[in-house]
Amino acid sequence: MPTRSPQEIRASVETTRQELEFSLNDLQSKVNQITDWKSQLATHRKEVLIGAAVAGFVIGGGIAAVAGIFRRR
Repeated sequence: MPTRSPQEIRASVETTRQELEFSLNDLQSKVNQITDWKSQLATHRKEVLIGAAVAGFVIGGGIAAVAGIFRRR
């Protein structure tokens, strides 16, 4: 097993620390981008409006169906 000098170990630790710092900063920026709901809403405005319309139609139809069942009794 080759032995490394203390300087080589320190250099390796420093390189690893810098790589981890870069990875952490990259991850943090991606998480901030993904969890920014305002920009996600602006980006996917058409899809959100379609989803809201479908949800309203389904909920409204469900309420009307339940009300119709109770009226028939």
